[in-house]
Amino acid sequence: MIFIGLCAFAGILLWHYGLIQLMLASDRTYISAVICLLFVASSLHCLWRTMAIAREADAGREAALILVKPEAVASIAAISSRQDALPAGLVADHIRNLVVKAQTQGNGRVDQTLLLRSLADRLRGSNAFGAFASDTLMKLGLLGTIIGFIIMLAPIAGIDATDRAIMKSSMGLMSDGMAIAMYTTLAGLVGSILLKIQYYMLDAATARVFSQAVTLTETRVVPALERLHER
Repeated sequence: MIFIGLCAFAGILLWHYGLIQLMLASDRTYISAVICLLFVASSLHCLWRTMAIAREADAGREAALILVKPEAVASIAAISSRQDALPAGLVADHIRNLVVKAQTQGNGRVDQTLLLRSLADRLRGSNAFGAFASDTLMKLGLLGTIIGFIIMLAPIAGIDATDRAIMKSSMGLMSDGMAIAMYTTLAGLVGSILLKIQYYMLDAATARVFSQAVTLTETRVVPALERLHER
């Protein structure tokens, strides 16, 4: 929220001083506008994923508080079979899957490697969209750079140094092409960097939730299930 607040404040300042309007007016290809819209949409997607991960983190902490009690560990199978005993979330689903696996296989060590892979994939969800969006912003900026240079260099072949009107028109086209190249490159680079920062924080939060789930299940759930079946 602090990062988004700073970005919003910077955007308001840029709008107040007319820099965003200048960029949009100077870019006749509208690539800068597309980059801005894609950045806003990707930021909203990152916010939605961050809220989902935050809910999973809260649910994981609540599950840990429940399972840390000695009586809860002793009756782990009964607790997991009740849908309302553990807070709803992917961590609770993982614990229930562990109980089902332990009950199905009977005796022996409960190996949760494959279930942990499934949990990691479900926690990550659509986080990979961030890398795609960031790369797309960068590529759009480079596309605008190429188009801008094409527009800038196109009048050179028809320049007549003796005709002042043609020279003035050509210089105007070259200036427009340079503006397109610079503004689209700037928008693509800044948008890509800001998106990478947002999704980096999201991936770090996802990794922390997964680490908490691994610690909880390895220290509380799996040993309790193995002791239960040894009896």
